[in-house]
Amino acid sequence: MKWKPARAAAIAQLEAFLPRSGGEYSETRNYDDGRARTNVSQLSPWLHAGVISEREVVERVLSQHSVTCSEKFIAEVFWRIYFKGYLEQRPSIWGSYCEQRDAAMSRLTSNAESQTAYAEATEGRTGIPAFDLWAQELVETGYLHNHSRMWFASIWIFTLKLDWELGADFFLRYLIDGDAASNTLSWRWVAGLHTKGKTYLARADNIARYTANHPHGPMEARDLADKAHPLEDPVDHCKRPLTLPPNPSKDWFEQSYALLLHDEAASHVPIDLPTPPSLVIAAARPDARSPQPVGDLAQRFAREAVRNGAIAASDAFGCPVTSWEREADLGAILSDAGIKALAVPYLPTGWTSDALLPEIEAIATSGDSVTLLPDLDRATWPSAKAGFFGVKKHIDGILGELGISGAG
Repeated sequence: MKWKPARAAAIAQLEAFLPRSGGEYSETRNYDDGRARTNVSQLSPWLHAGVISEREVVERVLSQHSVTCSEKFIAEVFWRIYFKGYLEQRPSIWGSYCEQRDAAMSRLTSNAESQTAYAEATEGRTGIPAFDLWAQELVETGYLHNHSRMWFASIWIFTLKLDWELGADFFLRYLIDGDAASNTLSWRWVAGLHTKGKTYLARADNIARYTANHPHGPMEARDLADKAHPLEDPVDHCKRPLTLPPNPSKDWFEQSYALLLHDEAASHVPIDLPTPPSLVIAAARPDARSPQPVGDLAQRFAREAVRNGAIAASDAFGCPVTSWEREADLGAILSDAGIKALAVPYLPTGWTSDALLPEIEAIATSGDSVTLLPDLDRATWPSAKAGFFGVKKHIDGILGELGISGAG
């Protein structure tokens, strides 16, 4: 499948998947059927980029299915929200990951054996057929089935004995849907760091079973580790109080203001502004995902999604659009346009925030900036304190609170 960085393409994919988002998804979701897969939604690239929102997806699914029938798919959507909320309350996890990633990469340069093992893993030359195929698919398509991501991470950590941070970095560089929270915390979960002591062990029989319909399946994964001892975290990541930005008043939007669109909020449609902005600013930073080169597919999708979204917003609002490049000064862009106020879709903890927030905070100190947080995030994140069950048990209540109900 090819992902077009446009909202119309996202809506089309969502509509095509709706009939399968109920019981059929629950029964078949764990099977990796190859690149032509239809048993999963494959909406994650557009969701990560904010081309469509989690609320839009949930509402459309529940317009076709009951909450009970679509429970598994709705839970998967909430996993994305949960991971973001969890990382917001433990931002040191992201900082520690970046430090340990850089340290692991530095160690590679002085160890020829590790360099070779890393090259074989990322180039798909380990001799483990399933793993090698996934490595090649990731680089060639920018996507992997979620179950294959788990198998891949487990083999990387427990069979190949490579640093998990290097594997997470490899994913983040090539996945079109590369998300700081989902990616980092999923790798930590496999390694036994997210839920302390609970690891995920890839098994050859499990891989063969769930790749039975794959064009290359049942896929072979011989000589895998038979044990997965949990890794130890060098840092104790204490939970901090969750501070959510207040909802801006409608009066704030009566002034002349600029709307900033970025890698995780590339469309104005889910934001639902009360009044039009006077300027749309496009700020794509996909190269901030890693100090290493980021894959062309991930780079291109992010940049085109933000550019297409900015042009669509400009057309919808009848206002000019400009681009904020890395070397440019945001304050100067606003000053040149005669605008002092800035509306920014929430920048979750991760690489997008690292790249953009310092300059935005400088604008915010003057009191001329507001942060726009989706209501589904606002309602869910307070429950993302520990494991996913804390969120899962509140899903029905959250949907009711937001007026989202299933088909009769």
